[in-house]
Parts: sequence; C-alpha cells; structure tokens
Amino acid sequence: MVFLLIFAFAFYIVGGYFGLPRAIRSAILVIFYIALFFVHLVLPDGHLFRAQTGNTFAPWAIIGGFVVLIVIYRFCLRQLRTHAEKKNTNEKVSSDFVFGPAELDRYARHIVLREIGGPGQMAIKKARVLVIGAGGLGAPALQYLAASGVGTIGVIDDDVVENANLQRQIIHQDRAIGTPKVFSAKSAMLKQNPFIHVKVYNRRFAEDIAEILFADFEYILEGSDNFETRYLANKTAHKLGLPLISGALSQWEGQISIFNSTKAGPCYQCVFPEAPAPGLAPSCAEAGVFAPLPGVIGSIMAAETLKMITGAGDVLCHEMLIYDALYGETRKIKLLKRDECPVCGNKA
Repeated sequence: MVFLLIFAFAFYIVGGYFGLPRAIRSAILVIFYIALFFVHLVLPDGHLFRAQTGNTFAPWAIIGGFVVLIVIYRFCLRQLRTHAEKKNTNEKVSSDFVFGPAELDRYARHIVLREIGGPGQMAIKKARVLVIGAGGLGAPALQYLAASGVGTIGVIDDDVVENANLQRQIIHQDRAIGTPKVFSAKSAMLKQNPFIHVKVYNRRFAEDIAEILFADFEYILEGSDNFETRYLANKTAHKLGLPLISGALSQWEGQISIFNSTKAGPCYQCVFPEAPAPGLAPSCAEAGVFAPLPGVIGSIMAAETLKMITGAGDVLCHEMLIYDALYGETRKIKLLKRDECPVCGNKA
C-alpha cells in the first residue's frame, strides 16, 4: 500500500516535470483509484493483490475522502478569489463616477463654491481635455487641469525637454532634460494628482491623426508655437464642433480666446486669416519671453476650460483677452465672424 502511494505521488510529480498537464495526471490517478476499488470489490479475502494493497479498501476510502475534501476546498477558494477580483474590478470601474474620501477632501475648495459645487466637480471628473503642446502654455494649463481633477487629460507634443525651457515651463524639472515633454508632464501630473488619467502622444500634431485624436476629447487647448498647428487645430475643432481654447505669447504680452462653432462665433482663422510673413512673428527663442507670462496665460486657459465644463460664469467666446505683463494691463477686444473665412464662413 505504501509502495502504491509513493508510486502515485512520484508519477504526479515526474509527470508535471515533463510537462504532462495536471488534468491528465489527475485523470490517470482517478482511473487507477477506481480500478483499485473494483479489484477489492471483486477479489476474495486473502487474495495476494488484496493483501499487498491493505487487505481492505477502508484505508483507500479514507485517503480518497481527504483528496475529495482538498479538491472541494481548492474549488471554493478559487471561486471566492474570482468573486473578490470581480468585485474589485467593479469597484474600480464605479470609482470613476464617485468621489472617495481623499478626493472629497482634495476638491473641497471647489465643492464649496456655489458656481461649481458637487455636480460641477463631478463634471470636471468626467471631462476629457486635450492639450496641444507641453511647453510654455501647456505646462501651467496641464498642472491646473490635473490639480483640479479633470478625469482624462491628453497631451500631444514631439519635443524633448531642453535646459532653455526650464526658465518658464515649470512642469518640467532639471533631471528631465532630454526626456520627451509628454512623459515629463505626465509624471508631474500624476505626482500632483493620482486620481486622474493621462494619455500621452509623443508625436507631432499632424493632419493624418487630427480628427481621430480630437474625437476622443471634449475640449481642446491649443498652446503651440506655430501657425501651421494653430490652423489645423482650428479647422479640426470646427469640423467636429469642439471648443478650441487658444493662447499665444510674445515677449511681455499674451492673448487668449475661445473659438466655438456651436456658439456661432468666429473661428481662429476669422481673426488671423493668414500666417504672418517670416520675421514678423518671431518665436520665443528669437524674441524672448518673460518667464511668468506663460504661467498667467496658461492658467487662464485652464480656468476658461473649467468654467466651460462646469457652466460657471462667462467664458471668452466672441472676444479676446490681452494681457500686458510689462505695464500690468489687461484689455478685451470683440471678435467678429468673417463670411469669407475658408473654415467657418458662408463659402466654406
């Protein structure tokens, strides 16, 4: 009897070592056990085989009972584990639509604002915002969108962090020099707020992906440094009916406006029909930029986005806000729609 037990155990272990599936090994042992039962049932008392296997089947029945209990225990344990994993998954999914204690505490200053409150903060949590550019304007905008609890934030940029960026692009750190800006920005945002989702696109914003990319988001922040990107973002946002929050910088002055075709207002190309001639709109590298200026304009871009999400106050549609940091002045100008605009005009 002991020999048979050792043989069965050795067969199970060696079979596993050589890759024989557990189900097959178990089935063979079960067949062997059933055959042993019938042998004891058929052979008379005192038979040599019965003597070699314990004379009676009672010890084998006890062993079989223990094995059955172990199998039942493992089965129940597996079912409980599966149920627990399913419950955790459901809780994780549902947590996207409720606030945990840590989030309630984090967003308390928003929730107590009459214009935002709990419903407004939930709208922020459910919002999907894309930021084009993780540079001067994108850096503060991304930080405040993340800190405010925007549920899904996308950022697209093909640039890497350079030493010269750190004078104003405060989302990036010195140790991130040489790192793609989108990954540096994602790391900073998640360290600031682990309750959000960040999607990164480490590539240049181009026409072949514009519509597919925009379709995943509800609000577009455009903070690039070139007119090609601005015109493409404007055309795509207008086509898909998405609000475009656009900002720009030059030396001491910044500007911001919201172009929203659903509000029957002008688009970006209504205001800037053509890109300026080379040299008339120098880049920050050529003309310089006051370090805090991107922070001011980028923060306003984030503020206007959050106001649109929550429906709080009035937003900068049909007008442009201009901020002069050198003299501490702000002014607004009205923006008019152009009938001849190739994007949103009557002839478009």
